[in-house]
Amino acid sequence: MSNFPVDLVLFGLIAGFLILRLRSILGRRTGYERPPAPSMERPIGQGPIIQGQAEPVPPMPEYVVPEPATPAGRVLKEMRLIDPSFDPMRFLQGAETAFRMIVKAFAAGDRAALRPLLTEETFSVFDAAITAREQASQHQHTEIKAITRMALEEAELSGTEAALTVRIVSDQINLTTDAAGQPVAGSEAVTEIIDLWTFRRNLRSPDPTWRLAATRTG
Repeated sequence: MSNFPVDLVLFGLIAGFLILRLRSILGRRTGYERPPAPSMERPIGQGPIIQGQAEPVPPMPEYVVPEPATPAGRVLKEMRLIDPSFDPMRFLQGAETAFRMIVKAFAAGDRAALRPLLTEETFSVFDAAITAREQASQHQHTEIKAITRMALEEAELSGTEAALTVRIVSDQINLTTDAAGQPVAGSEAVTEIIDLWTFRRNLRSPDPTWRLAATRTG
């Protein structure tokens, strides 16, 4: 027993331990490799994974800002002199969010959601349209499938009162139905719609909200 190779046994135990650790960390190939778990980061163009299916994410809209040498570009520069925090690109991002919120709220007849996003005059117009729809027992279904372009086209400045007009190109479903659920206007087909929305704000105001002041089709 005095010649028993204790050192070899110890080395063998250590080697076996290391092999087991490596296999638990690296895994073992068996001829069938389970696909890796999905990453928590969302790949570009792919939505969240729900029951093994990818929900498509609408493409980001193209944001367009006037060149500095254009009349609108020069007015934007004047606006930044009054309010250094003003950024045209960030404005367009906010305008996109406001567009989605206003379209959704108008279709649902949600006056409480509309009021802080519109000027008083524009709210009166929207309120009247909602009231007429309610009196006719009509319901509006509007769904924005994608916003493809947000172009800042016009800029006006009167003292500290600023007005910015955005051309918004979107793909939408718009359908109005009567009390029986029968269509009275629009359709379920996806249609490209071009809107020109004008937002206003006093650049000296502590309130950063640009409110919708006018709408027209492009």
